[in-house]
Amino acid sequence: MSNFESEENVVYEVLVNEEEQYSLWLQDREVPLGWKKVGKQGGKGECMAFIDEVWIDMRPLSLRLEMTS
Repeated sequence: MSNFESEENVVYEVLVNEEEQYSLWLQDREVPLGWKKVGKQGGKGECMAFIDEVWIDMRPLSLRLEMTS
């Protein structure tokens, strides 16, 4: 993000990793290894609201699976 861009013009992408942990990422940047897009993009507040709605258990997937066995 350049110094001339205001926060309201920045578009974010919601990413998820194999442990089902979520993150915000700037839409114009290459997605890092181990992460994939979930199909939600928009302003920071909109993306954070989406993450709050879908990420209801903060424990990594591997831990959740281990605790159920």
